[in-house]
Amino acid sequence: MKTNLINKCAAVLLISLCCNASLSAEAYVNDQKIESFKAKDQYDVAYEFKPELMSYLLVSHDMDTGKKANAVLTTLGKDYLSNHKAAYLANIHGMPGIGRMFAIPKMKKYAHRIILGDDAALIAKFPEEVGKVTVIAISGGKVKSIAYWSPGETTLEDLLK
Repeated sequence: MKTNLINKCAAVLLISLCCNASLSAEAYVNDQKIESFKAKDQYDVAYEFKPELMSYLLVSHDMDTGKKANAVLTTLGKDYLSNHKAAYLANIHGMPGIGRMFAIPKMKKYAHRIILGDDAALIAKFPEEVGKVTVIAISGGKVKSIAYWSPGETTLEDLLK
């Protein structure tokens, strides 16, 4: 009986460790190939990110930074991101259902597309600096450079050249 309980506990621990290892993917670095991914936008429309067709990917990791980024992107206009071959990914993984009931309708008010990152393994691939939007420059489907944008404090235009 005792051995059976120990074996079950060991199995649960092993499964937990494997799950955590898969979620702790290494963040992208320069010259690394970026994987394509599929997600939905704020309008519940399917989107496929194809890095070989893009020049930039902006990633906000938290709600406050995302709000600031959305405010700036709104002032830059609906076509600013597409004109720069850029996409904007907002981390919503971990956002509780009640939060989503309020946040996603607010996101629908923005004219620019917001890709909803609802997968912990996907979000873990993007490096992060607290309070900043990660800006990944892409060339040939690979990371050309990684920079960090402080919406409202620094300009995005200097990073998307």
